[in-house]
Amino acid sequence: MYVMNLKRISNLFLQNIRSRFDKSPRFLSTTVLSTNKYDELYKERYATFQSKKLPKNVNMHGVFAANELDLDEVNVYGFDYDYTIACYKKNLNYLLYNLGRDSLVERFKYPKEIKDLEYVPNYTIRGLHYDIEKGLLLKLDSFLQIQLGTVYRGLTPVPDEEVLRIYRNRIIPVKYVEGDKQIHSNSRKMVQLADLFSVPEMYLLSTVTEFFNRNHIDYHPEILFRDVQNAIGSSHPVMHRIVGDHVREYIKENSNMRRFFERLVSANKKLFLVTNSPFHFVNKGMTYLCGDDWREFFDVIIVQARKPKFFTEQSRPLRIYDEKLNSHTWDRVTKLEKGVIYYEGTVKTLQNLTGWYGHKVLYFGDHPYSDLADVTLEHGWRTGAIINELTHEIETLNNEEFKKNANWLQMLTSLMEDIQDHETFESEEALQKWSKERDEIRMKMKKIFNSQFGSVFRTYHNPTYFSRRLFRFADIYTSQITNLLHYSVKHTFYPRRGVMPHEYLSYFM
Repeated sequence: MYVMNLKRISNLFLQNIRSRFDKSPRFLSTTVLSTNKYDELYKERYATFQSKKLPKNVNMHGVFAANELDLDEVNVYGFDYDYTIACYKKNLNYLLYNLGRDSLVERFKYPKEIKDLEYVPNYTIRGLHYDIEKGLLLKLDSFLQIQLGTVYRGLTPVPDEEVLRIYRNRIIPVKYVEGDKQIHSNSRKMVQLADLFSVPEMYLLSTVTEFFNRNHIDYHPEILFRDVQNAIGSSHPVMHRIVGDHVREYIKENSNMRRFFERLVSANKKLFLVTNSPFHFVNKGMTYLCGDDWREFFDVIIVQARKPKFFTEQSRPLRIYDEKLNSHTWDRVTKLEKGVIYYEGTVKTLQNLTGWYGHKVLYFGDHPYSDLADVTLEHGWRTGAIINELTHEIETLNNEEFKKNANWLQMLTSLMEDIQDHETFESEEALQKWSKERDEIRMKMKKIFNSQFGSVFRTYHNPTYFSRRLFRFADIYTSQITNLLHYSVKHTFYPRRGVMPHEYLSYFM
């Protein structure tokens, strides 16, 4: 009897609250639906989803435009070398990791057990940030929001609650990420690892952090970061020698590379190469990709350019590299000659001696900052980004299961938008259920790109911080330079008209 009275009182209480909702002016214009009706809405929306055709596949060899670019206006093509012309096999990541790891033990006197730590491919992705102060590896979106679920201390994921406790917010202040440029670049607390050479560096950083934490060894996160950075950096000369001696093992073959350069030359385009790598390393790779006469394609070749300083410093002399003596001459460079190898210098010198200025120049590189940012912001060059990961990203986009998840995610989100202002008990119940399903779909879509960090290009719904910089500094981007062979030298790349939030319904009703 007591239990029945409690149930009766409870039911009367709920009816009273519902009657208040229904009589309130705020809710008079809102359709109030029963739980069953919300289930029906869900079924109707899902039936519509099932009746839709899946989108077409994205072109694996496409060149994508962030800004309109008319190739007919381009007279000069410039190129970086590493990961732009020469694309490397996964073996290179193993090599750099092992060299850096051994250097930590032998040069920096880290525990010898670290030599037992092995490289695991596809664990990290490009574009992550490392928090120098807190020793965390994490992924940020274009609004500087942390993508929860992608924060790691070593190889251990950090729970969302702890992340919010550490940062007190999902949004990180811009000065913390980028530093106070009016003070000094070292004022930033985070470092973005923005090129493919940093992928094995990130994993070495993660494995050593994990080793220290599991063995209860105290360490300073910034010292560890600097040591790993120096260990990997000091390993590059050894890497250059090993790769140069075994180019087939480390450089991906590209039978179209020579044809690509031949077509540009036959169209009377000028070509130049500016790379940070040493000549002997570049020479072996280019010979493998294009033949012994590869230098005939280029009007200017500059090695060990020390980018981004090449693009930012005003006075640094350009020197001639003597191939036979393997040294640099002291002669004053007053003109640039084809077939001569140059060393260091600045973009100002390059432009003054060639007359190659502004939008007539198109420069390709893989690094949004050291290759593309300064030449577009300071010198008005057009830019193209070579993003090797785009191959995997497009393969994933073309996966049928991914397409289904992506389309249903959009339609489910739209359904949630439609009922979120009903503010009834039934609508709240439906929203909670659908929100849980939405989170599960987003997690599936993240993991299909990369189990730990997801896509290089987007977080759950926003572009990544890496994407934001890429689209700001690159007019076009593609997975490999020879994809341009699918387009004429007079082709115009038109960006898709971006739909702003306030335009959406007028475009897609």
